[in-house]
Amino acid sequence: MKRPEDKIVSRENFSKIREKLRKEGKKVVLCHGVFDLIHQGHLEHFEDAKRQGDVLVVSCTAARYVNKGPGRPYFGDAERLKFLANLEIIDYVLLSEAVTVHEIVRCVQPDVYAKGKEYAIAQNDITGNIGSEEEIVREYGGSVYYTEGKVFSSTKLLNNFFSALPKDVIDFSLSLKRKYGDDIVNCIRDYIEGFKDKKVLVIGDIIFDEYTFVNVQGVTMKDGSLSTFYEDKERYAGGSLAIARHLSEFAGKVTLCSIMGKEPGYMEFVNESMKGIKLEIIEDEQFVTPVKHRYVKANKQRQEYDKLFSVNRLMRRSDIREFDYSAFYKKLKRIIPGYDLVIIGDFGHGLIDQNARDIIQEKSKYLALNVQTNSANMGMNLITKYDRADSFVVDERELKMAFGQHLADKDQLLSKLLKKMHSDCAWVTIGAKGAIGLRPSQKQKALCPALTLMVKDTVGAGDAFFSLAALCAESKIPVDVSTMIANAAAALKTNVLGNKDYVHKVDLMKFVSTVLNV
Repeated sequence: MKRPEDKIVSRENFSKIREKLRKEGKKVVLCHGVFDLIHQGHLEHFEDAKRQGDVLVVSCTAARYVNKGPGRPYFGDAERLKFLANLEIIDYVLLSEAVTVHEIVRCVQPDVYAKGKEYAIAQNDITGNIGSEEEIVREYGGSVYYTEGKVFSSTKLLNNFFSALPKDVIDFSLSLKRKYGDDIVNCIRDYIEGFKDKKVLVIGDIIFDEYTFVNVQGVTMKDGSLSTFYEDKERYAGGSLAIARHLSEFAGKVTLCSIMGKEPGYMEFVNESMKGIKLEIIEDEQFVTPVKHRYVKANKQRQEYDKLFSVNRLMRRSDIREFDYSAFYKKLKRIIPGYDLVIIGDFGHGLIDQNARDIIQEKSKYLALNVQTNSANMGMNLITKYDRADSFVVDERELKMAFGQHLADKDQLLSKLLKKMHSDCAWVTIGAKGAIGLRPSQKQKALCPALTLMVKDTVGAGDAFFSLAALCAESKIPVDVSTMIANAAAALKTNVLGNKDYVHKVDLMKFVSTVLNV
């Protein structure tokens, strides 16, 4: 009998083992999963799988590729491998270091690939990978077998008994299941799949987020200023670029309309970053493309980041007043009528003036609005400079600044702003407390807690929330469900540094499924 530690092998070593097993005429069975918490269902699954052959190989997905949302998997790679290796029924354990199991299947070349019976129904496979997995198995002469036995859920056990989710999130999820039934995950999947029929136009400031990573050495001897050691530098697509990237994962057609300068290398970066998105961008050498350069103290191994300070390059107000926007106005008039949904990301950096606002408000079939307050426009970029919006998202500070009432009740202010903007649906995001959604026409109000408090970087989380909230609002999805979907997008985004990546549809559905598995 092999010792547990001897069962854990690399892909390279197992390739040699596979040749030996083939020569011995042994029939190899492969099981794959996350196996975050071993339970009775797993044991029955392994027992049924082992009956289909001679050697049982089990692979589990490495933590960095699990994508079930923040805080998952609950147990690390070493712990999960050890759990599996200590089960006598299992002969070998491998770590799958990829999003899909394809490379493991090619390495193991199983005679039988065993999946739980729930995967026999294609709709239950959120990733949509089971078809490609079957093809690879058959390439090597194998077959797929669906095991019997009770279906349990590690996620549900972790959520309910291991405090993997905060209590207020569990309570909110239970309230949704009581209201909409146990099939709510499939309902949300149908809602999200319905976004693919939408034609969306994003209008907003293009922003480049540049991150310089440094190590702090101390302070200089002469003047006491901070002294750092340069490590690395990265550039991300921010502002309306980030919003369009989020939307491109969900909507059928996404177009971005904006203005940028002719600074070297920036347009090439946009073209590389925005594949699959139609670009209606005016380049003008008189325009200054906003660049926000953050200097960050980083411990990349522990995924910890502390921002030291920021240097912004923005267009001066005097130059904004002198800029000729006529080509932009003409483009807006031409393209806006062709879209189901117009999404405005107004960051207050010189793109959208009063004439542009008038055109947007007149021509848009459905207008979703997000007007952001930041250090460069404090008190001067309020949502109330617009006359209308079918839906909008503000944060708590922006909501209070809209009326100059910093002590007033959030619910009352949101209701007041919704009426002022002639809107049907509105949200206020309240940081670690989550978000409040309001839709008076359906007599709906929702307070959805933040779905994670494990945060790497909050930059861009509001853009992710807004992107999904706008799609939900235009599709008239119930506001409590909409708020949960948008909050899930924001939670995923907080675990990505800056705008390095966007919210992927598969990851969103996995996380929603995780949160609702209570």
